[in-house]
Amino acid sequence: MNYGEIKKTDIANGEGVRVSLFVSGCRIHCKGCFNSVTWDFNYGKPFTENTENEILEALAPDYIAGLSVLGGEPFEIENQRVLAPFLQKVKTRFPEKTIWCYTGYVYDVDLAPSDGKRHTEFTNIMLDCIDILVDGPFIESQKDIRLVFRGSTNQRILNLKGLSGNVTK
Repeated sequence: MNYGEIKKTDIANGEGVRVSLFVSGCRIHCKGCFNSVTWDFNYGKPFTENTENEILEALAPDYIAGLSVLGGEPFEIENQRVLAPFLQKVKTRFPEKTIWCYTGYVYDVDLAPSDGKRHTEFTNIMLDCIDILVDGPFIESQKDIRLVFRGSTNQRILNLKGLSGNVTK
């Protein structure tokens, strides 16, 4: 898996100050995507053990609320293989920090265990680690700049862990 960028102090992609990982590779190709450069699976740099360590170190300060994973598309099959064990490491090392994940796929359709087109042996591992999932493709005709943590009105913010707090709807 490749990644396009790591932001070590991001306040736009989830609650609080976060570390954000932008993975490479996406087959959805939403019209008007803000990060279309990451559609290419070969874009950016290889995600290595050094990359993992860099992110884990960036997550350590108390002021960091957690990790956000965006794309590209984290739930592309190639990316799931790499992200599942990494997200487990993050949850093990930082159980008090939240993991947000943004996907253009729809949680209860595309990621469903029975017939989801993006469900693999790694999907449930990822979903078990993710606290907040923002799902659904970006639809340019439904773009609304007043939305918080999402780009179009069809996208949902799903609290997978039943966390209390200020998760914006």
